[in-house]
Amino acid sequence: MTFVSPAPASHPPLLRESTGSIAVLTLNRPEARNSLSEALLRALAVELTAIAADRSVHAVVIAANGPAFSSGHDLKELTSRRSDPDGGRAYFAHIMTLCSAVMQQIVRLPQPVIAAAHGTATAAGCQLVATCDLAIASADARFATPGVNIGLFCSTPMVALSRNVAPKHAMELLLTGDAISADDAARIGLINHVVAPGTEREAALALAHRIAAKSGHVIKNGKDAFYRQINMDLVQAYDYAAETMANNMMARDAAEGISAFIEKRKPQWEDR
Repeated sequence: MTFVSPAPASHPPLLRESTGSIAVLTLNRPEARNSLSEALLRALAVELTAIAADRSVHAVVIAANGPAFSSGHDLKELTSRRSDPDGGRAYFAHIMTLCSAVMQQIVRLPQPVIAAAHGTATAAGCQLVATCDLAIASADARFATPGVNIGLFCSTPMVALSRNVAPKHAMELLLTGDAISADDAARIGLINHVVAPGTEREAALALAHRIAAKSGHVIKNGKDAFYRQINMDLVQAYDYAAETMANNMMARDAAEGISAFIEKRKPQWEDR
């Protein structure tokens, strides 16, 4: 079955801007609490594809306009397809597959991705935060996987959530649907830092700039290695990491960085 993208809205569902070597993607459906519509997911996929090929981008921040970071999937959009001949099944599978592909794009992206969350991040919105490599949250932010409350278990958010927090914390969120505070999200490892309301984007950008000051080549390889080794057994992980580190030692930026350290000067990266 072929799905036709909805007609463009009066304003783009996703905004992109640059701050030095940082790309900032802003979810821009405030009237819909930045729910992840098909148009927004497609826009994310397009921008992430472009960023992956752009060596001038060293880090990415995902933020949001309006009162919420993201309320998850657009349930009105999904429900409207129940009148399809198959009751909407093919479209539901299409959206879940599209969303899953976008989340995997974030993990595979050469550049680190930092979420700047505020308000609420629920269901697939919580999944987006969990998927990002790092996350900063406003002290007033709340996180939840509340699908169980409406008869729709958050199975795809579960994938990212269960890879970020301990199983019992993940199961409690998934089975109860209860929201947790930013402080609790930090305590269980869902986010990195809690900041004053209204400063989450600034804090995420500051963190992004710290990372962007490193060798882009080294950061790219390091991120890739992190996700490759994390599900290996201990012996495989060490074998892989040892080979990766030996290869890293052969990089121009490793030679430069080590020389700069020995000579007590600032390294000059060439991202190779």
